Amino acid sequence: MSQYILAAVVGIMIFFTIVVAPTVFSVLPKEWSSAYVRKFFPKYYLVLGLLCFIAAVTSTDQMITFGAYGCSILFAFSLWVLTPRINDAKDNDLKKRFGYLHGLSVVINLVQLVILIYLILKSLI
Repeated sequence: MSQYILAAVVGIMIFFTIVVAPTVFSVLPKEWSSAYVRKFFPKYYLVLGLLCFIAAVTSTDQMITFGAYGCSILFAFSLWVLTPRINDAKDNDLKKRFGYLHGLSVVINLVQLVILIYLILKSLI
């Protein structure tokens, strides 16, 4: 069961990265795309964090439990620590700080994706 939840999380993450984000930024005016992203990311982090937590709690595999808890914590960090700071940097036109924080959020997201894909593949072997 937990592997299916993690597979759904991976699917959502990839779909957002490949389909949603490029479309939003290429179709909507900058003000609208920024407003959309501000509303979207807290929900993204919350839902995916909760799904990882559920996968951790329901797993009988210790590696999946540990990895899913870790990803859940990273989603919580991105939601409650990084997102407010990213928004503050954007609001105050702190470009260097925004770039650093946004880059950090991208790296965290990539690390989570790698961890989750590894856990899924490992559970198939």
